[in-house]
Amino acid sequence: MPESPQHKRHPIQVVARRTGLSADVLRAWEKRYGILKPARSGGGRRLYADDDIEYLRLLRRATSAGRNVGQLASLSRAELEALVREDDAAAAVSPAVTGSPAELGPAVERALAAADALNAAELESVLRRAMIENEAERFLDEVVAPLLVGVGSRWEHQQLSPAHEHLASAVVRTVLAEFIASFGSEPNAARFVSATLPGQRHEFGAMLATATAASLGWRVIYLGADLPADAIASAARQAEATVVALSFVHPAADARVAGQLNDLRAALPADVVLLAGGRGVDSYATALRDVRAIVVPDLARLRATLVSLGGERPARR
Repeated sequence: MPESPQHKRHPIQVVARRTGLSADVLRAWEKRYGILKPARSGGGRRLYADDDIEYLRLLRRATSAGRNVGQLASLSRAELEALVREDDAAAAVSPAVTGSPAELGPAVERALAAADALNAAELESVLRRAMIENEAERFLDEVVAPLLVGVGSRWEHQQLSPAHEHLASAVVRTVLAEFIASFGSEPNAARFVSATLPGQRHEFGAMLATATAASLGWRVIYLGADLPADAIASAARQAEATVVALSFVHPAADARVAGQLNDLRAALPADVVLLAGGRGVDSYATALRDVRAIVVPDLARLRATLVSLGGERPARR
């Protein structure tokens, strides 16, 4: 006799593979939004039904379209299915977005020219204008990120001196701090803590992640670079963080990282989601997998992950 679709028989690892949602995301959704109430095995493991998997697939499709999981949690199954069909239909007929506003490419060029000229005032003016004139996503993805790549590349190829790189970094740090402060968050908004581990002194990946989270309505706490795992964990516990984000740029393959990651995971509540990104993240793939970290290779993937965990888009102040 076929097994009832409501029979709870799938462990969370199977559900994660079949839905594309990580186990940490599933736990976070359950805790924060009451999404599904899995049964428990004799050993306390979560067990899900076939219908649970189908429902989670629908949620993933809806959040991938940009919808907030907190708003989806209150919908019936029929309402959720109708919403997904609506989003699929809209995607099928929407024209592809091509090109960028004329100001975006030249904005990066003007910013790099200002850095070359050691003109901090001009660099700050260019970035502030781009911040005001563009949506948050475009500003971060198409102005700040390529500017940082450009500065880093010129510095690595000795086309910029350390003085030029430091000046550009100081200005970008100031403008990003202003950008982050321009977003409000609800008192009960999910908390996002970001930092880098010891030896990881390049902080802009963590700052960009913080700015992205702020633009999605998260209550952000940026701790800075080169922090030991126990300090990050202590701050995350005090803040009751939902997410701890780490950036890895340089050095790659640092032998200290695996131990620090293990210490961090052990010191955090089990339902806190670890995110990791940055140019050097691939060299720590095994260590990150061991601590169940979700790797977000770019801002788009970070944005999608944060939306799935409960971020919203607030208005700028």
